[in-house]
Amino acid sequence: MKTQTLEYREAGKPLRGFLAWDDSRSEPRPGILVFHENTGLTDHERGRATRLAELGYVALACDMFGERAIPASDAERRAAFEEFRAKKLLPRALAGVAALSAQPQVDKKQLAAIGFCLGGMVALELARSGSDLKGVVSFHGGLATTQPAESGQMKAKVLVCHGALDPFITLEHVTAFANEMQAAGVDFQVILYGGAMHGFTNPAADRLGRAGVAYDASSDVRSWAAMRQFFAEVFGPETGWR
Repeated sequence: MKTQTLEYREAGKPLRGFLAWDDSRSEPRPGILVFHENTGLTDHERGRATRLAELGYVALACDMFGERAIPASDAERRAAFEEFRAKKLLPRALAGVAALSAQPQVDKKQLAAIGFCLGGMVALELARSGSDLKGVVSFHGGLATTQPAESGQMKAKVLVCHGALDPFITLEHVTAFANEMQAAGVDFQVILYGGAMHGFTNPAADRLGRAGVAYDASSDVRSWAAMRQFFAEVFGPETGWR
């Protein structure tokens, strides 16, 4: 197993991702983007990239923020988020796609993305844009969008893993998302995990001390297993990436 910091750029902005792959294999293999939570690229996403590499994929945990000033107030945080979403989210995600595709060990025709919280929204927005991905997986990610999917535009299959008790992305949001996907003719799945709240895959979630945000071990295990099965489907059994 090999890992390294991968430096790449978007509109001149330096970004530092985390690349993981099994260096005992020489043939090109599927590549998976990993998009981080709103706290930035942490050991949580690096760990997930490493676990994906252990399954035989090449994984890039992307850096969506780079060096940034931390907003001091809630109002500043909301303003910074809206600016990021409107102007930077998709270009930064596409920069990650380009960086991963450029790696010689990656099969450029076999790409996918996963994301957590903010990163789940990033993965879904990347799919909505028509990016050439086989599949995307959102873990407790944002489901609303300002650019709903259009019929025939999305190439990726979609798996959403969501906590049934998430107070921020509610079941009403889930229903609206399902209606959007259905209207656009997307091949999608939504799995609800009973008792799980926002951030259920991240063991560090409990340290935030924020109501509605908590780690849930059983939902973490089940959602990762669902992702593995999903990727075995979208990449095809002939790839052998199980």
